Amino acid sequence: MNDNSLIPQETEDGSYTFFSDEFNEAFHSHYGAKLEAEVKFVEPTQLKIKAQQLSTIHLLDICYGLGYNTAAALDAIWSINPYCRVELIGLELNPVVPQNAIAFQLLSSWHEPIPQLLTELATTQQVNHQFFQAKLLLGDARTTIKQILQQQWQADAIFLDPFSPPKCPQLWTVEFLNLVAHCLKPTGRLASYSCAAAFRNALSLAGLKFGSTTSVGRKAPGTVANFSGEDLPLISLFEQEHLQTRAAIPYRDPTLADVASQIRQRRKQEQQSSTLESTSQWKKRWLKSINFSCQSVILTN
Repeated sequence: MNDNSLIPQETEDGSYTFFSDEFNEAFHSHYGAKLEAEVKFVEPTQLKIKAQQLSTIHLLDICYGLGYNTAAALDAIWSINPYCRVELIGLELNPVVPQNAIAFQLLSSWHEPIPQLLTELATTQQVNHQFFQAKLLLGDARTTIKQILQQQWQADAIFLDPFSPPKCPQLWTVEFLNLVAHCLKPTGRLASYSCAAAFRNALSLAGLKFGSTTSVGRKAPGTVANFSGEDLPLISLFEQEHLQTRAAIPYRDPTLADVASQIRQRRKQEQQSSTLESTSQWKKRWLKSINFSCQSVILTN
């Protein structure tokens, strides 16, 4: 089964991604699809450190997509401990995406047996090998995540990689992230490419602390979160103040069944009635502050 709209597009690090006509967004940053998987997801969740400490690592890959985050995770773990057992659950809405990634051999740059294992996963949605047990749960992640909760299965690392909050608000809501948090071990870490204030506020409401991760070719950092707040990178004063504006009002989906337009409209109404500073006013203040600082440096030099 192929989708003609899913044609590989090269990114700046030489790896490839797809473009979604449905969401009008690429699946990865144009600065580097493979680089984004490594820097925004694998490194913040400290998988190489965990590979030294644990005999089994549990991974939850939300919006599995092309499989890059999982491939990069397996590569990192097995580069440190080739005998580390990995249990993966991937959530994916459209099975054609991982299947097309395999058809176009987009995972071939990773070492064997990673391409072979993920080919099997994309094809049969299940893998049962000595050091890799995996399931790909197909459908709306708001529904499939409940299967994980019923099993009381928890992850050492969670990759949260939906399309952007404005495009796919269903998977950035307070209610969904609360379910996600219940799938994270007390010592686990969650990573995402997004630094949206609404997302970060929703993480806080789900009981998680967060910090900023390294940006990939652009100014915006990603986010890493855990329960304790220990060993997390700091967020800037700029980011702290952003969380005090209307931009931080989170998306809400009380029934975990609303369509995107309903979720966006609900948040818009809450923002309109809010007494918080508007994001535009906050940006103006920061621009004035930056201009003043620059002028002060010029005058004192």
